[in-house]
Amino acid sequence: MTERRTNGRLFVSRRSWLAGTAALALVTMAGCGKEEKSARDAAPTTPQGPPEGSLEWAVAGSWRSASDRARDADRHPMETLRFFGLQPTMTVVDFWPGSGWYAEILAPYLAEGGGRYIAAGFQTGPLTDPAQSQLMAAFEQRFTGDEKLYGQIVLSAFGPTSGPVAEAGTADMVLFMRYIHAWMAAGIAEKAFADAFAALRPGGFLGIEQHRLAPDSDQDPAASSGYVQEAFVKQLAAEAGFVFVAASEINANPDDDTDHPFGVETLAPLRLTAARGEPADPAFDRTEYDAIGESDRMTLKFRKPE
Repeated sequence: MTERRTNGRLFVSRRSWLAGTAALALVTMAGCGKEEKSARDAAPTTPQGPPEGSLEWAVAGSWRSASDRARDADRHPMETLRFFGLQPTMTVVDFWPGSGWYAEILAPYLAEGGGRYIAAGFQTGPLTDPAQSQLMAAFEQRFTGDEKLYGQIVLSAFGPTSGPVAEAGTADMVLFMRYIHAWMAAGIAEKAFADAFAALRPGGFLGIEQHRLAPDSDQDPAASSGYVQEAFVKQLAAEAGFVFVAASEINANPDDDTDHPFGVETLAPLRLTAARGEPADPAFDRTEYDAIGESDRMTLKFRKPE
């Protein structure tokens, strides 16, 4: 800095004054930068992932297997359950939950929200298919062994001679997830709709996802291909007393022409290469069927009148 004295006064040159001011500013900025960095480092990090207890949280759950999560792109669980109107405080009856693909989403979600999950599994008895018995045993072991995650699951049954799947008029929602064809084959489709109607409270909802047969195709009464006409499902619901609310194309697949050698089970996830009960055929060309993905499915919502 250049200084001079005139008549006893101290003068600083403009150039020196500007240089000093700039240097002071740089020091101040450096100090502020360090303080801001320290503040950022000390700030708590925002938790990653959806809020615990939300439907997004349940769908993204780490407890779900990688193979199950991989099917979300075909099965659209988030969109499907939202379309049905699922709420965390509901009592939900899931008819024939199988291995628990939807149960691993529904049970934690309802447990966190104060709702209740009821699994109406296969009715067991002397004539029960051993595979069904094994499936139900595995389901029970898995979903009743971890109350912290799945809550207190209620186990009931549905079959040819089963009683009520839940206390009459107490369920907020009933789900039929891709099993109507099996009930048609067993002659209990009408009973399924009647039992669902009895379990639901007035104003409660029935959500249906089912492999869809083209409307111009002949409906096999036993639905041996696994495909069912949408109009036929609506008829079954109406005969039981349900009111149709809405349909969605969430689970539609226009690539599925429904004409497959082993019915819907030719497609993923079962991917049969031979008829059920026969050895797999290693020479069967799966190329065109694997390109289809999973089946074309209707997604329907019904309501029990007030």
